[in-house]
Amino acid sequence: MEAIVFFVCAALALVGAFGVVLARNPVHNALFLLLTLVTMAVFFLLQHAQLVAIIQVVVYASAIVVLFVFVITLLGVDEHESLDEPLPLQRPAAIVLGAVLLVQVIVLAGRHWVTGAASQRGALGSARSGNVQTLARSLFTTFLWAFELTAVLLVIAVVGGVVLARRGRQERRVPAVKPADSTATAPKETV
Repeated sequence: MEAIVFFVCAALALVGAFGVVLARNPVHNALFLLLTLVTMAVFFLLQHAQLVAIIQVVVYASAIVVLFVFVITLLGVDEHESLDEPLPLQRPAAIVLGAVLLVQVIVLAGRHWVTGAASQRGALGSARSGNVQTLARSLFTTFLWAFELTAVLLVIAVVGGVVLARRGRQERRVPAVKPADSTATAPKETV
């Protein structure tokens, strides 16, 4: 039975992934992304990782996709974007910064981190409680301020995005009205 569920979800995940890349309508892209994220949650359930599956559905499949659809509808999908680059050095800068990030990841992945008894703060999985209880206790006691600050920053980012989108839309709607020329003569009437 697990093999059937796996192959059905694998086919759906591939359809969703290709749909995200190939669909022309942004709303369809978001729906294909939703399909892909839900099938990934099923994969996590097949691996007996219930917490990760729940996080996948609650955070990514619901909140993030809803945010994407909200932004898509806020910005409007009927307007065509200009292909001109407003910042000519944007692509080379992105390539350089991406290469720096890649080097940092490679360097950090090659380091040997100290684990074990010396690093008990936030460690998961104790003998008395499971990983979910330890994670919840750690998240809502030791790391409560970081958790709350992250939530506040996300709300500020959403409000800022809405303000910037509305300002840009209002600037596009205001037509440049020229004052009426008083020296122009009206066409003569023929009698």
